[in-house]
Amino acid sequence: MEKVRRLLHRAGRWEYTWLCLLVLAVVAMHFSIVNQPSCPIFDEQHYVPDALSILHGHGTMIPEHPPLGKLFITLGISLFGDVPLGWRFFSIIFGTICIVLFYLICRQLKMSPRASFLATFLLALSNLSFVQASVAMLDVYSLAFMLICFYLYLRGRYLISGVSLGLGALAKLSGALAFPSIFLHWLLGRRDHPWRFAGLALVALASFLLLMPLFDFAAFGHLVNPIDRVRTMLSLSSSLTFAGTSHAALSRPWDWVLRPEIMYYWYQPHYIGAISFTIWALIIPVVGYMVFRALKGNDASLFGLSWFAGSYLLWIPISLISDRISFVYYFYPTVGALCIGLGLGLSQLLDVWHGRREGKLRWVAGLAVPVYLTCHLAVFVLLSPVFARWIALPLLQVVPPA
Repeated sequence: MEKVRRLLHRAGRWEYTWLCLLVLAVVAMHFSIVNQPSCPIFDEQHYVPDALSILHGHGTMIPEHPPLGKLFITLGISLFGDVPLGWRFFSIIFGTICIVLFYLICRQLKMSPRASFLATFLLALSNLSFVQASVAMLDVYSLAFMLICFYLYLRGRYLISGVSLGLGALAKLSGALAFPSIFLHWLLGRRDHPWRFAGLALVALASFLLLMPLFDFAAFGHLVNPIDRVRTMLSLSSSLTFAGTSHAALSRPWDWVLRPEIMYYWYQPHYIGAISFTIWALIIPVVGYMVFRALKGNDASLFGLSWFAGSYLLWIPISLISDRISFVYYFYPTVGALCIGLGLGLSQLLDVWHGRREGKLRWVAGLAVPVYLTCHLAVFVLLSPVFARWIALPLLQVVPPA
């Protein structure tokens, strides 16, 4: 028993104990619902047949997207069969990787273990993060490579970071938004090794163009000119406009911040694309808080702001200029930026609580953190498909799409 006590004591003092427990809980929840529903939902209805087409040697049927994300879905089906586990297995794996990478990014930004865990807790149990890692879509693969890019960049590994940036864009073109995010941070906070940073951009472009024929060969079964592929992807993507497309869930980028957007992927169990209300309600205050902390020299806040600007704010001029359609789940790559600010803010409130000064402010700060975390967990339970059997939302009476 004494050895067990010592082992538990060491585990309690190990920095990554709570992170491991969080990751295990999230993975368990993912696999508990991996077979629900047993048919493709939302954009799985495009990507699963496309993966089967690739697997059977008929090539991709969705040329508007790059190949890497689709190949991971194909690999899952080849390993586990044409079943929900096959479709969604690698989404869960990459979603789990995103949680770990995000914590490491926070620590690389010199955030305390407490602030880093609080930020990671919020990210892991945010609705978009959980749902996008539960379905066979491309976004989770793109985000994982974006986070690898961020982590390597923060460590000064510029050239390898560029390779990851290229891979993120090869999973989904929106992965290229990692570049403006790190460029803003480098320009405003680092400005070191300009030639190495220029090399990052060149390596990212070269990785994208040189690796695309390899992945396209796996998807199409023959070599394809990468320049022609880029033109095709951009042409097909730009043709999807608000003026020419009808979809009940279409929304403009500014709508995601100004009002809560709820997008149903499926109804029984309910898969919902929405920014968790506990995060959505604080978007503007958190951005303001990060501006304040960044002006005081806090690098984590500066990185969070750069990430927010590069992955979200750029969608506003893109939408205005191109009229390109967008959905609320496009905000998925930005959630981590806000969680950095929230983690910093909650940790600062706990500092006030642990301070020696007595008074109402100390008690307010001490109560605010557990109340907020409890609300965040409650929102997760409400929106998550994991608990759908016990929670009936009003729209669940709608007949699921065929």
